[in-house]
Amino acid sequence: MQETFFQKLQRVKVGDIGHVFLFGLALPVSLVYRLFRRDMWLICDNKNEARDNGYHFYRYVREKHPEQDAVYAISKKSKDYNRVKYLGKTVNYGSFRHWVLYLSAKKNISSQKGGKPDAAVCYFLEVNRILRNTRIFLQHGVIHNNNEFLHYKNTMMKMFVVSTQREYEFVCEKFGYPEGAVKKLGLCRFDKLHDMKVKPKQVLLMPTWRSWIATPTSASDEIEDVSDFKNTEYFKAWSSFLKSPELLRILEENDLELVFYPHRDMQSFLDSFDIKNSRIRTAKFPEYDVQELLKESAYLITDYSSIAMDFAYMKKRLMYYQFDYDDFRKGQYPEGYFSYEKDGFGKVCTSLDEALKEFESAVKCGFENPEMYKKRHDEFFDLYDDKNCERNYNAIKAL
Repeated sequence: MQETFFQKLQRVKVGDIGHVFLFGLALPVSLVYRLFRRDMWLICDNKNEARDNGYHFYRYVREKHPEQDAVYAISKKSKDYNRVKYLGKTVNYGSFRHWVLYLSAKKNISSQKGGKPDAAVCYFLEVNRILRNTRIFLQHGVIHNNNEFLHYKNTMMKMFVVSTQREYEFVCEKFGYPEGAVKKLGLCRFDKLHDMKVKPKQVLLMPTWRSWIATPTSASDEIEDVSDFKNTEYFKAWSSFLKSPELLRILEENDLELVFYPHRDMQSFLDSFDIKNSRIRTAKFPEYDVQELLKESAYLITDYSSIAMDFAYMKKRLMYYQFDYDDFRKGQYPEGYFSYEKDGFGKVCTSLDEALKEFESAVKCGFENPEMYKKRHDEFFDLYDDKNCERNYNAIKAL
């Protein structure tokens, strides 16, 4: 969904204005500070997270290359803070010191486009070429849509990491990055997907977010009325699935547990589902780790989430339940090179009945992955090893 300047302005918060002043104060300090830390790398995921590609990369650097000056940015209030504070140096996310380090760092490395002291202020400085620091995008998932917010004109990233040949060709062709900026290195978190211990009775339901619901603007009205979450198609479809007597029968008869973990940007709506069945566990961030849920679950039900790529990478069976395809394409991500029907790693279902039938079919065969999807895995994931962090480190070091 293309947003006007006014609609983008609606996302600006009062706190963003305060960061303008922090930037002004930090700039002269950084000019001196960088003289003493000439090869410092600043690494992060999201403000409250240490569990994505940034964390896995930072851990690799601290364990394999402790000589490299590296700092991880994370909120000290985050439950993930203890994961990194014992590995090495940290900085409180969004603080004055974070600004100083961001402006001083030789390389800023993140799994998030918004991984910086303040996304709005930094976006303005970077895209308008006021700030020309070296930024590396470790990536948040395997790209398969035409994500315009990641086009070069909207990021000015020095290095953009991808994981597969088809993804590489698509990004090079459509995203507008200079020659050599896009590098096929693999996602750092993939290194940890080779040591899974599956719980054969655990099913994971993990739908992705809807931007027009999670962060509504006047543009949301072009899709649907989001003033009452329970009236959205997203809520109605997933609530009907979760409370379906047929689903509960399948879970009960096969002694299965379903873990419901919506995208973190939809977590604020989790209580609206009011799930009380003992066979369904609601998983809240940050108590649950996405990667651990993916590794231990025997089967995945999702819609359009890129975490399906992580699950497919482990050669496990999954299903796509896509009840709002046209709205998703209009309101969130335009189509890319990837067709769920022709390239996907599981059956595409568009109705509740179809989704429940596919789920029961998968249960009856012990979640065995059909040969068709195994073949698609082998053709798609041309990088399949535990050397992703190593490749990323070497490429960043050489940059």
